[in-house]
Amino acid sequence: MSTTHTATKGDWRGRFGQFEWKASPYLYIAPFFILFLVVGLFPLLYTMFVATRQYNTLTGDAGLAVCGATCGTTSASWLGNFQWVLHQPTFYVALRNSVSIFLLSSVPQIVIALWLAWILDANLKAKTFWRMGVLLPYVVAPSAAGIIFSQVFSDKMGAINVVLQSMGLNPIMWHGSAFWSHVAIATIVNWRWIGYNTLILLAAMQAVPRDVIEAAVVDGAGKWRTFRSVTLPMLRPTLIFVIITSTIGGLQIFDEPQLFHNAASAGGGPNNQYLTVSLYLYKLGFVNVTPGQPNLGRAAAVAWLLFLIIVAIAMLNFYLTQRMASGGAAKGSKAARKASAERNEVERQRAIRSGANARQALEQGR
Repeated sequence: MSTTHTATKGDWRGRFGQFEWKASPYLYIAPFFILFLVVGLFPLLYTMFVATRQYNTLTGDAGLAVCGATCGTTSASWLGNFQWVLHQPTFYVALRNSVSIFLLSSVPQIVIALWLAWILDANLKAKTFWRMGVLLPYVVAPSAAGIIFSQVFSDKMGAINVVLQSMGLNPIMWHGSAFWSHVAIATIVNWRWIGYNTLILLAAMQAVPRDVIEAAVVDGAGKWRTFRSVTLPMLRPTLIFVIITSTIGGLQIFDEPQLFHNAASAGGGPNNQYLTVSLYLYKLGFVNVTPGQPNLGRAAAVAWLLFLIIVAIAMLNFYLTQRMASGGAAKGSKAARKASAERNEVERQRAIRSGANARQALEQGR
């Protein structure tokens, strides 16, 4: 009887130990997925529900959305808010502004970050100081950066316009012109995020095997050719990550244009010169910019349209970057293999000459 009880207890412990060994990896990653379910997936799905309703902060849920006179219909439908948003010219103005600011910020941001990472990867004095220096703008709060640059780009007494006027040039209407307001806002974004992307790319550059770079140098490749043909193709995964994150952040930009407005009301400019989709979403949901009360349902519809646009552009960026980087990686790996083979041949010839010299010296000694 005792033997059976001991065997049963041992089997139970064995099964429990086996279960623990199999389940422990999932238990370790479970907190992230639970947190994502609560603060990520649930709000996303609930936003989709709100996007189909007439919903605001005062009346709550008033049923399915109605597009209204804008669409020429009074019937409620699941897509009523989406139809209303797609019939608003302001939405397309905000989308144009978001894409313009995104292009003016993300493209120079990645190029300059690559250039700075390349410089910081060299054998510089006080490396830690310079690497911490490029990260300093990222530490500054967005509100502080927006306030500072709103004074720098002030239309009347901004630092840039003061310098231009001292040179006899006309001042730039930063807040009145759509293009120059986009340039100013993109400058704020670049100032804050270039250092962050620089350190990410620098970490990827330092992970590139040094023997491959040395093989390219032995083969006679210069610094630019080594960077273009060897280092850059090996940065493909990191480049894809940086491009996608900058795309997501650039298209949903909110802080910089809001603070650039330099007023208590919602930003965007008097003629919506720098109204972004995120600012438009905020106005629809929390500011009374249309007849009636603020409409969270329509704001949620804008949020979902922005989400779909970001996903589409991010997938396009991923595809194009992967194609370009894979082609460059194939060329770079081929050049690296050729350089390594030639380096090995040089070392072999050097060893042969060293052996011949040693034998000659030995014979002369005899």
